[in-house]
Amino acid sequence: MVVTNHPLASAAGSEMLLRNGNAIDAAIASLFALTVVEPMMVGVLGGGLSHIRLADGRHVVLDALSTAPAAARDDMYEVVANGAGKGLASERETKGRANTIGPLAIAVPGALAGWCEALERFGTLSLAEVIAPAIRLAEQGFIASDYFADCVSDCAADLSTDQGLAALFLSNGVPKKAGSRIVQTEYAASLKLIASHGPAALYGGPLGHALTAHMKQSGGIITDADLAHYRVIDRDVVRGTYRGFDVLGPPPPSSGGVHIVQMLNLLEAYDMAGMGFGSVQAVHLLAEVLKIAFADRAVATADPAFVSVPVERLISKGYADERRTGIDLNRAKHWTSGLSRHESADTTHVTVADAFGNVMCSTQTINGLFGAYVQIPGTGMLANNYMYNFDPNPGKSLSIAPGKRVFTSMSPMMVLREGKLAFALGLPGGLRIFPSAFQALVNLIDHGMSLQEAVEAPRIWTEGGVLEMEPSFPDTIARALQDKGHSISRVRRIAGGMSAIAFDGDGAMTGSACWRADGTPVAIAGGNARAGVRFSAM
Repeated sequence: MVVTNHPLASAAGSEMLLRNGNAIDAAIASLFALTVVEPMMVGVLGGGLSHIRLADGRHVVLDALSTAPAAARDDMYEVVANGAGKGLASERETKGRANTIGPLAIAVPGALAGWCEALERFGTLSLAEVIAPAIRLAEQGFIASDYFADCVSDCAADLSTDQGLAALFLSNGVPKKAGSRIVQTEYAASLKLIASHGPAALYGGPLGHALTAHMKQSGGIITDADLAHYRVIDRDVVRGTYRGFDVLGPPPPSSGGVHIVQMLNLLEAYDMAGMGFGSVQAVHLLAEVLKIAFADRAVATADPAFVSVPVERLISKGYADERRTGIDLNRAKHWTSGLSRHESADTTHVTVADAFGNVMCSTQTINGLFGAYVQIPGTGMLANNYMYNFDPNPGKSLSIAPGKRVFTSMSPMMVLREGKLAFALGLPGGLRIFPSAFQALVNLIDHGMSLQEAVEAPRIWTEGGVLEMEPSFPDTIARALQDKGHSISRVRRIAGGMSAIAFDGDGAMTGSACWRADGTPVAIAGGNARAGVRFSAM
């Protein structure tokens, strides 16, 4: 089963399974294909997390998140807004959007290193084999979908500031329409270099030199030394329990595993099933536990190499008991962290399972839509704007430091029941990722939804300010929540398309993707004929 946010990427992964490759081969092929067909979301100059369950039951998290360059400093941006009480986005506004677009927004990339390491350690096919579908798509082109065209149209002004991106996605300044063929010959050549030289093509090779030369010319600070020193890190999964299920996710610098377990612990004392999905009381309770998690996240979760993260405290049932005493079922509250301070939007996801018992759940991004709006000349590679994930204000747990890994909400999650896999899922969406993954798990476990229902169900989101609600929630529910003190904002969608797989006890699998992206599950059943078996015609 291969589930990704684009049909051609799902096809690339399924091609690997049909070659007798495993889930890791298929996932990496899908990710390379996504860099072609979903370039606004993911690229070899991005970063991400891969949660892998091997056939023997071991869980591995590969941290290939981007890092701050060695020349980065905590006061490198001029903050132009005091966003206190207005949400995280306003706290990160800088002069000239320098942490959002352009060369100073680019962090040291880790994606390519992470994909190649996963393939080398756990895959069975060669890099040349798994990258071949992406090369074909880049050379021959693909047809832009409505979703793709909408992304280009929404970002046309910023895309026009870069010559390479303007030539690729605009026609005489006008965004390319759905149905247009997008051909990326320069990027195809870069993929061929990677196929031949592996990660060395970027980390010490010609693609890396092209990146650092452009940095030097345009005012960026990434150097050849930054690329040479980059390393993928193995991390242990965060483990929790919820109503008889084991919940496993990525640890810091991801907030996904820690705060999903924390929020499930908070909910465990309530009869969520009895409240019913989408009821006023259920939505109110979800909103309050989201606010608690974000309050703790702001002061306690960051790169563990730089900040002492109290993981065991955050995921403990006892801490949930303490925090739960403050929840008012009749009134919205403003929450601050229950921990002492330790301070000194656009992604993609693939979920793949094979017949051998391997599962890879991987969330990858160039951070913002089209990253930093920088294409490295002559390579077709889009640069990330991962520096936006740091707090531009000095002296905070999320402040910039040389070599520090970016903080992320990525949540490639797996859930077990009696030691056997029950669900694997993840999605894109920046700060809205782990709250959305959390809601999907509640939908599956508490509300007994089918996998398709769980990933498509309407979502909410808040980090302590406005409560965002998708349009499918009735107006009566929104008005009742306002009466409880919530400030409601209706939004078209919260986070991105979820890619999920459910595992039945007999070995069968169900794959689901949702309406929020071009998601496509591809399932492979049947198999080779059995030797020695004969059937006679009647």
